[in-house]
Amino acid sequence: MHDYVNWLRHASPYINAHRDRTFVVMLPGEGVEHANFGNIVHDLVLLHSLGVRLVLVHGSRPQIEARLAARGLQPRYHRGLRVTDGPTLECVVEAVGGLRLGIEARLSMDMASSPMQGARLRVVGGNLVTARPIGVVDGIDYQHTGEVRRIDRQGIERLLDERRIVLLSSLGYSPTGEIFNLACEDVAQSAAIELQADKLILFGAGAGVLDEAGQLVRELRPQQVPAHLARLGSDYQGELLDAAAQACRGGVRRSHIVSYGQDGALLNELFTREGAGTLVAQEQFEQVREADINDVGGLLDLIRPLEEQGILVRRSREVLEREIGQFSIVEREGLIIACAALYPVPDSDWGELACLAVHPEYRQGGRGDDLLERIEQRARAQGLKTLFVLTTRTAHWFQERGFKASSVERLPAARASLYNFQRQSKVFEKAL
Repeated sequence: MHDYVNWLRHASPYINAHRDRTFVVMLPGEGVEHANFGNIVHDLVLLHSLGVRLVLVHGSRPQIEARLAARGLQPRYHRGLRVTDGPTLECVVEAVGGLRLGIEARLSMDMASSPMQGARLRVVGGNLVTARPIGVVDGIDYQHTGEVRRIDRQGIERLLDERRIVLLSSLGYSPTGEIFNLACEDVAQSAAIELQADKLILFGAGAGVLDEAGQLVRELRPQQVPAHLARLGSDYQGELLDAAAQACRGGVRRSHIVSYGQDGALLNELFTREGAGTLVAQEQFEQVREADINDVGGLLDLIRPLEEQGILVRRSREVLEREIGQFSIVEREGLIIACAALYPVPDSDWGELACLAVHPEYRQGGRGDDLLERIEQRARAQGLKTLFVLTTRTAHWFQERGFKASSVERLPAARASLYNFQRQSKVFEKAL
């Protein structure tokens, strides 16, 4: 019970951050067939109930293959895309139609004693994707295989405003009434860009992208993706990574690649600091990083006014140069706009959070919270169990973030002996 309560408390900031945001979620046909599909449906319902605006895009490759095999037809591919002739298109339409009905049925469940009870979902779709033929490539006529021409943004936005889950398939329609078979990754990526979605979530067989050593790559920038694509080659995770990067280049803030086979991967990716997959994020004007010797001048400019007001303890340039490795900073286009330091107490598992400062023009933007999270991560990585702070003016800010009133007597002896009784700073501590 304690673990559940603790998880829920830590998830609450993410719950608030995701409310009224638009997520485009792509689930390939393999994911729909997987035994974990029911759990994914429950997780999507939970997101919807928390106020997330959902667009669900489903694929259908294995279902199409099964129908082709039943008819004795051989699948044809060129450059990784299916060549869709007339008989193949009939199998595509059958597969997509059956999948759509099955997904709508699962999203409509309202059984007692199930996670779906009381959900009251409304799932809608329609001719929201306009397509065009790919045509002839390398002398190969793709026939009824197409690519996305236009996403009906206004139509989808209207449905989302009505609290509907929008369901898009891998079929698109031309203005002349033709049907085209599309790659679900193309539909999802195009929808996310057109809607300027807050997130594109791509389900794959693996837990994100693995590096050369088989370790999960937790975060990438779009410009780092080409090197991984060259290594992954035609691997499907490479296709997902390429779609994630293209979406970010098109204006989507964050793209996530998670496993459809891992129970709870979606929730862990969205509601925990560690995540469960690979995040591809746009370059940011701001970044949180550890300080180096070149940042001393900028740090002095930031903290000097607060030192003059008596809010911070004075630090000389020499002290900052000596202690620069203790600092984390927020940098915005070359300007240091926030900082905080972590000082582990020798011979103890305690650490001191010190010199937390935010530039006056950039307050109310969550930078203090970002730095606090960074300091807590660093403290945990160093094996510290308790974080404490001494403050004269910002007691409530720390209390609102889980710090409890403490005393000098509670501090490790090495730090208690240095306490400045003239400042009469209040002591707060937080278990990590």
